[in-house]
Amino acid sequence: MRRRTFFGFLAIAVISAREALAQKRVPVVGFVGFATPEVDNAVLVPFRKALAELGYVEGRTIVIEAHSTAGDVSRGLALIDDLVARQVDVLLSPGPAAARAMVRKTNIPVVAVALPAVQSDPELFQSLARPGGSLTGFAAFGEEMSAKRIEMIREILPSLKRIGVLNNATDPTFSAWGAQTIEEARRAGLEPVRLGLTSASPAAVAEQFNVLAGAGGNAVIVIRDYMTAAMQDAICRIGIDMKIAVIGQQKEFAHAGALISYGADIGDLFRRAAGYVDLILKGQKPANMPIQLPTKFELAVNLKTARALGVTIPPTILVLTDDVIE
Repeated sequence: MRRRTFFGFLAIAVISAREALAQKRVPVVGFVGFATPEVDNAVLVPFRKALAELGYVEGRTIVIEAHSTAGDVSRGLALIDDLVARQVDVLLSPGPAAARAMVRKTNIPVVAVALPAVQSDPELFQSLARPGGSLTGFAAFGEEMSAKRIEMIREILPSLKRIGVLNNATDPTFSAWGAQTIEEARRAGLEPVRLGLTSASPAAVAEQFNVLAGAGGNAVIVIRDYMTAAMQDAICRIGIDMKIAVIGQQKEFAHAGALISYGADIGDLFRRAAGYVDLILKGQKPANMPIQLPTKFELAVNLKTARALGVTIPPTILVLTDDVIE
């Protein structure tokens, strides 16, 4: 009788353990990007790889639910609402526009990449050292990068007098970054031409480039965001057609046809973001996790575009280049 009782208890214990294991919830990371699937999927590759290196097995010990909207902000907001309603464990944002939408809608922890490098952004965080809310992450923009891009394009185009600054005019963060770049252009002795993009269409890009050409400008710095990222192929193609040198922030722009690109290594930031997601899943609070600055930068040069524009890239630029596109 005692033996039967022991084995009965053992069977109950085994069944209970199995039920507990079955009921154990696999954490879900929700990602919503407003750019194209190609742009968003590229940055998720190093994120997924870093999670695997931390011991996560996608589909078994973690789920990554990723969506891209190709510039359709309304659809992006609806997707964020859906992730919030299902109470995912962490939200991953590829930029400040999506991050702002997330923190407006929920207290679910947000890890954001490509945040502004300012000491505070009242809607997103209180300070870089102590964000103080539900968001943390990694900055990707700084005034020194604007100055460096301008310095390089002036070395490539020494006769440059006027330069365009193209940014998404529908979002305050990207407008502010455009204003910073305009100020850097003025400090460098150039006459900046403000170009505001309000829709993700080739016609809108062509309209702004015509404004620049009409002002006598032959180079444009493109502030990266979901809209300009979604339009990078059209921006670079129109630039080549109109003999306007395009300067981007990430190497993807140079691969799409920009003359040069210089900026933070976004892939590295997403790799580091995986570590923050891991810490949050283990109980750390975003409020106490500092917003970190980029530590790796990339310079890419497209020699094919240089030939199409009739431009020679100086050896002083080529020697610094991380990625040369032939």
